[in-house]
Amino acid sequence: MSELPPQVQNMIAQLQTVQQQLQMVVSQKVQLESALKEIENAIQEVEKVDENTPIFKSVGTVLVKSGKNDVLGELKEKKDTIEVRIKALSRQEERLKERLQELQNKVKSMLSGVQAG
Repeated sequence: MSELPPQVQNMIAQLQTVQQQLQMVVSQKVQLESALKEIENAIQEVEKVDENTPIFKSVGTVLVKSGKNDVLGELKEKKDTIEVRIKALSRQEERLKERLQELQNKVKSMLSGVQAG
């Protein structure tokens, strides 16, 4: 096959860039979904304990005694933050998928034009 025109090469480079961006977004989303599950499990466990039961939270490499309501508040705040980030990544993922499909279609049509010519 002969050398591809610069326009087709550029489009293929864009396609590869979008694929890499999509992979990064999906990876970040998976990590956040895992963190969300951990936080949801922690919330369930903390809600089960009695008000007088000592609870310790991790602060760096140290465990610090804390109140049930304080811990629940922090966990719920983290959960909300992660949920917002997951939604943003989901929207970004959808936009990237649409862009990827669009670029794939353009590359296919350009390649069929090159082969026909």
